[in-house]
Amino acid sequence: MTNNIQEATNFLVKRGFENPEIGIILGTGLGQLIDKIEILAEVSYNHIPYFPTATVEFHKGKLIFGNLSGKKVVVMQGRFHLYEGYTPQDVTFPVRVMNRLGIKKLLVSNAAGAINLNFKKGEIMLIDDHINLQGSSPLAFLGVEKLGERFVDLSAPYDKEMSDMLEQIAKDKDIQLHKGVYTSVLGPQLETRAEYRYLKVIGSDAVGMSTVPEVIVANHLKLPVAALSVLTDECDPDHLEPVDISDIIAQAAKAEPKMITLFSELIAKL
Repeated sequence: MTNNIQEATNFLVKRGFENPEIGIILGTGLGQLIDKIEILAEVSYNHIPYFPTATVEFHKGKLIFGNLSGKKVVVMQGRFHLYEGYTPQDVTFPVRVMNRLGIKKLLVSNAAGAINLNFKKGEIMLIDDHINLQGSSPLAFLGVEKLGERFVDLSAPYDKEMSDMLEQIAKDKDIQLHKGVYTSVLGPQLETRAEYRYLKVIGSDAVGMSTVPEVIVANHLKLPVAALSVLTDECDPDHLEPVDISDIIAQAAKAEPKMITLFSELIAKL
């Protein structure tokens, strides 16, 4: 994997991806941030050596480099998921490449369902901790110790300094920002009523199908990470209605300007 990471990195440097300071992963339905970036270079995933290809129709599949809030950023416009048939190592390969390019911080976003019924769709949750129910780890492979310590401590996987800054920015900008536990499941099927009840019992505030693998690898690389969930639906098992994916995408788009403000203001302060 080390050689693959270096080959992908060399390819991107030749394409103009030079000295990014911050990496950003954009989740489902969350692509408007690109409009705020002064784009200096962009490459489709399928052109980058060893990169997976985004197969979900609402994930664009481009790596973008440019200026945002006075910083050089590299942005994943669309991410990869285990439910697409990729391995945990495939899903997190871009994080390792962004780290090799030189990023010092990683910001992650996703669309998630609200398990905590005090949270409403269209609102945003700052991820304070997570539960991994994907049944796998991106660190469980032969030779992982060549890329970092095998037994990674996750007592505080999300960077406190950046999280505190996001809370303060939300307060200053009058943005409702919840804080809670994100649970990542395999998918792609949505949860049953019984599963939603289970998720609540074990301490989940929101549920989705991404983010945790990238966060684990960021910690493996000692890369500070902060993450936001845009809440796109309310998972009330006693009043559960069939999920409309188009409504989820619409809710993500509706809430996204608040997420863009939070990330843009944070980047300016870093």
